[in-house]
Amino acid sequence: MSYVTDTLSNLLHQTAFFNLTVGNYVMIVVACVFLYLAIKKEYEPLLLVPIAFGMLLVNIYPDIMAAPEDMSNGVGGLLHYFYLMDEWSILPSLIFMGVGAMTDFGPLIANPKSFILGAAAQIGIYAAYFLAIFMGFNGKAAAAISIIGGADGPTSIFLAGKLGQTALMGPIAVAAYSYMSLVPIIQPPIMKALTSEEERKIKMEQLRPVSKLEKILFPIIVTIVVCLLLPTTAPLVGMLMLGNLFRESGVVKQLTETASNALMYIVVILLGTSVGATTSAEAFLNMNTIKIVVLGLVAFACGTAAGVIFGKIMCKLSGGKINPLIGSAGVSAVPMAARVSQKVGAEADPTNFLLMHAMGPNVAGVIGTAVAAGTFMAIFGV
Repeated sequence: MSYVTDTLSNLLHQTAFFNLTVGNYVMIVVACVFLYLAIKKEYEPLLLVPIAFGMLLVNIYPDIMAAPEDMSNGVGGLLHYFYLMDEWSILPSLIFMGVGAMTDFGPLIANPKSFILGAAAQIGIYAAYFLAIFMGFNGKAAAAISIIGGADGPTSIFLAGKLGQTALMGPIAVAAYSYMSLVPIIQPPIMKALTSEEERKIKMEQLRPVSKLEKILFPIIVTIVVCLLLPTTAPLVGMLMLGNLFRESGVVKQLTETASNALMYIVVILLGTSVGATTSAEAFLNMNTIKIVVLGLVAFACGTAAGVIFGKIMCKLSGGKINPLIGSAGVSAVPMAARVSQKVGAEADPTNFLLMHAMGPNVAGVIGTAVAAGTFMAIFGV
């Protein structure tokens, strides 16, 4: 009888119920909320589902993220090895290649003024940088946190790793991807507050056709210029432009399809689950995480506002030919931010079509965020 009792007792104590803290249960609830938002509300489900599930797993079974040296058998947890590819900048760079293969840079080439709006939206990054320093973070931590303002998860992970801020990588990545998912909620109130109904109704002229030669030369020229100025951006900008060159060259369709489909989705699974797995209760439930989430929201809101304000300036200078709403797409959440510009414009006038015009600043924002990351790396000598 004692054998049965001891066996049942051992089995019972092997369950997670006896090992979890209150914090773990809080994070499990948060993971379930994220899953609800992803599945029911469809807020970037490709990102939120793996992130939320990684969050769920690590708070039920912390050893899934354990390093080899912390395990008696010398073998680390499954998601630990996924996470190493984040630290080594492998997954963020591959994500950029997939984004390049999926994205048409034609609107940016057709309207180079879009670069101004993409650059303007990066103001939120620098505003958050100085605010983070004011709140007590050191320079490198402040730089890693501020990139959240670009609504660019891969760049946030990339910069945090390069600046040695792996302790903050989890909160930074989760905040960045959360704000990417919440673009349709966060941006419209800011856009409407800064524009009049007349401005939102402005219809823009159709973009000029872009030749195949221009589309082929663009990624090559951007790579040469940007990487010569900021060589540290090569992993991100280089992979982004390589993916786009696959797309536009027309001679490597298999590579284009692989980069934009199979490889992209595999990387999203690995990156999403490993990012979610950094949110153990011990690492996530602290004051620094709250500060990071607040700073990320401030940065994102400031970037959106700056893009719209510069859009209004360009509207005035162009004699009312530019709809200020496209400025909000200067954050690098591709293509969600461009879709939001279209949606808000269509609410003012159902016949207004801003999507392609907004894709210009949106693509410029991706490049701009990578350049901002490279600038910080140059400042800190990385």
